[in-house]
Amino acid sequence: MKYHLMAAFTALVWGSTVVASKVLLDAGLTPAEIMTCRFILAYILLWILYPHKHRIDDWHDEFIFFLMGFFGGTLYFLAENTALYYTQSTNVALICATVPIITALFSHFFIKGERFTPQFFIGATIAFIGVALVILNGTLVLKLNPMGDLLTCGAVLCWTIYCVVQKKLNKKYNMLLVTRNIFFYGLATMMPYLFLFESHKFPTEELSNPVVWGNLCFLGIIASGVCYYLFNSAIDNLGVITTNKYIYLLPLVTIIISSIVLDERITLYTIIGTTLIISGLWSSSITIKKRREKE
Repeated sequence: MKYHLMAAFTALVWGSTVVASKVLLDAGLTPAEIMTCRFILAYILLWILYPHKHRIDDWHDEFIFFLMGFFGGTLYFLAENTALYYTQSTNVALICATVPIITALFSHFFIKGERFTPQFFIGATIAFIGVALVILNGTLVLKLNPMGDLLTCGAVLCWTIYCVVQKKLNKKYNMLLVTRNIFFYGLATMMPYLFLFESHKFPTEELSNPVVWGNLCFLGIIASGVCYYLFNSAIDNLGVITTNKYIYLLPLVTIIISSIVLDERITLYTIIGTTLIISGLWSSSITIKKRREKE
């Protein structure tokens, strides 16, 4: 139950990051600048929580840390945020909502002990329909854009690789160390992009704004440092399939917070979609099967 609560709390926080990111974008920060700042804050927090040197068993594990930072950090955020320049946010949200299904497929074939049943996909499909109702709100306004939609698909693939690769560590290291290394390699692989494409300015004026710092601290310390640790811990103990199903809660949380903060109206489609999401999560949770590794 503890790890289920960790995954659910992470979904709650990540669903609310849209508002904070919107504030920062309106303040003049770019997606790459936002990611860099939040990863720096997360890395500092994790050093404080786990002030120990990085000791690894072999370079294969170090390469896994690199893959997690590169795919789960740099490539995921760049692909998803850049996609918003080319396609509608509804397209991005719906495509990203396929993460639980895609990760279930990859986990089934590439992770020993991770298995699903046909009933799992029934529950996942019900939850996905609920997500579609919440996001579209009864209005089908999707317009295909190959560049934006392909970038979003790339983001989904990156997150899937991140989850599958993370499981390969098999509880060999302290999870605070694992999470800290993810942000280290995320920053290391983001720097070339910043120097090549965004080296024309340093956001001095934007960073002097207290509102900007407040939102950056929320994204860096809570949404990144704390929640990546919680999500990784949940994957380590519940598995990739079970943990990622909570991603279905993200658009629901965003809608609820928007109704409170931005005074947006909750419609009948939101209520129906919420019911389907919860029903799908419950259905899939009781049908997932795991095989224990033979000693």
